[in-house]
Amino acid sequence: MASGVLAFAEEITVATVNNGDMIIMQELSSKWEEETGNTVNWVVLEENILRERVTTDIATQGGQYDIMTIGSYEAPIWGKQGWLVPLDGIEGYNYDDLIPAVRTGLSSEGTLYALPFYAESSFTMYRKDLFEQAGLTMPEQPTYAQIAEFAAKLTDKSKEQYGICLRGKPGWGENMAFFGTLVNTNGGVWFDQNWVPQLDQKPWSDALTYYLDVMTNYGPPGATSNGFNENQALFQTGKCAMWIDATSAAGRVFDPAQSQVAENVGFTVAPIASVDKGNAWFWAWSLAIPTSSQKADVAKDFIAWATSEEYVNLVGEEKGWVAVPPGTRMSTYANQNYKDAAPFAETVLNAIQNADPADATAVPVPYTGIQYVSIPEFQGIGTAVGQNISAALAGQMSAQDALNAAQATATREMTRAGYIK
Repeated sequence: MASGVLAFAEEITVATVNNGDMIIMQELSSKWEEETGNTVNWVVLEENILRERVTTDIATQGGQYDIMTIGSYEAPIWGKQGWLVPLDGIEGYNYDDLIPAVRTGLSSEGTLYALPFYAESSFTMYRKDLFEQAGLTMPEQPTYAQIAEFAAKLTDKSKEQYGICLRGKPGWGENMAFFGTLVNTNGGVWFDQNWVPQLDQKPWSDALTYYLDVMTNYGPPGATSNGFNENQALFQTGKCAMWIDATSAAGRVFDPAQSQVAENVGFTVAPIASVDKGNAWFWAWSLAIPTSSQKADVAKDFIAWATSEEYVNLVGEEKGWVAVPPGTRMSTYANQNYKDAAPFAETVLNAIQNADPADATAVPVPYTGIQYVSIPEFQGIGTAVGQNISAALAGQMSAQDALNAAQATATREMTRAGYIK
């Protein structure tokens, strides 16, 4: 996609998350630098810190970053507020190849405000060898009750083998990404049709009771420090019999160069509880340009390169096909090299296409979103609730106290924002 060496070389600053796919992007960006003469200044941050920094910068029009790594939550909201440069109409960019659900998720009123670097749903990863040794069979559609039974049978703390690993690190995009889907499939919602918070209702209590039970009895110690990256490391080193998390992890847990259990990984869809809805999330880590950037043209050129089919092929050739950024382009899933390297490809594509942010709850709600609520206030509310859930997991407060505190925070914020009359 790069447009040739420019007369005046520019340096752009890119803020991104410290996930494996972005680390590869940072490594390979030298190719773009060579082709264009421009350079990239990288700011690579842990997920919660990245969100805090880019949110502050964009809300204050700080101009620290030319490119921000944001998700399907921020892109439409910030785009609508006029904070992001529209990314339609880049010459030579293959928009038609983007998976429709992903493109829609990054748009507001038909305008695309971010280009997807990788997209994901969530699913269940498990150790086929441990299941076989224990005489267990993973169903095509597991229930959370079955997952708890399996976790009990597969936990051997003397060997540092834990039946299940789940996110415990607080944050609206960390523990609440998983916990939000657990609430949905237990029949719960964040808000009723009048925007009144429902966090002290039975589905939330059922979800939290279950989560605390399996994490305390069958999960690793110190789980309140474990987000996506930490659990991935535990799973790859043989410490977890099951891990319910992002489909984007598949490429790394199946890669023998990165995973000690690559030969023994099985996978199936995300579990369900009482409701067959909203059990698997939708997310797209994407690249966007804040309107405060003075180098939007160069930034566009980089984003077009980093999210292109050519970039996917470059990763395949340089890092192995199992490592390519998943979930964004139909051409990735038509590529025989990828299909041969990635036994999970079809499952992942189906999960992304089936995750419906407009229909993720047992009862009607006034919002869209599966593991988040597509309103600006959710970032603060979701983070506060995540802290309450994490405190309950740490044994610092009871489940009921955690939910009462969460309900009080959500009610206060929604009243202050004018949703509740």
